[in-house]
Amino acid sequence: MKYLMALFLALMVTACSSDPAGISIENSNQNVVIGNAVLARSLAFNNAHTSKVNGLMKASVVVASKVNTDLNLQYRFYWYDAQGLEVSGSDAPWHQFVLKGNDTMMLQGVAEKSEASQYRIYVRKAEH
Repeated sequence: MKYLMALFLALMVTACSSDPAGISIENSNQNVVIGNAVLARSLAFNNAHTSKVNGLMKASVVVASKVNTDLNLQYRFYWYDAQGLEVSGSDAPWHQFVLKGNDTMMLQGVAEKSEASQYRIYVRKAEH
């Protein structure tokens, strides 16, 4: 039954994802949602942290490269209220970055609305 529930949750997240070719991490349970097998083998996430800045939620997560080559990537934060509903203002642009081979980088974002109490960050290959 546990396996079935996990599979159902994974399918729901995949079905609702607007970017099936990326990876996301949720702050509520630190689960990584993987939509791209190559990125899944190339990246690791850790040290997810949240704080408040002027009443707004600030999130940060460290992404680490597990490969020797540079990765051209993009990330974007989505913000949610306490009920899990997306907060308006989550339509920020994608931020492009280069993760050097075997290096780490901290990705950060600040919610635009004080209602935000949860987040999800998506990482995908950069679109050229």
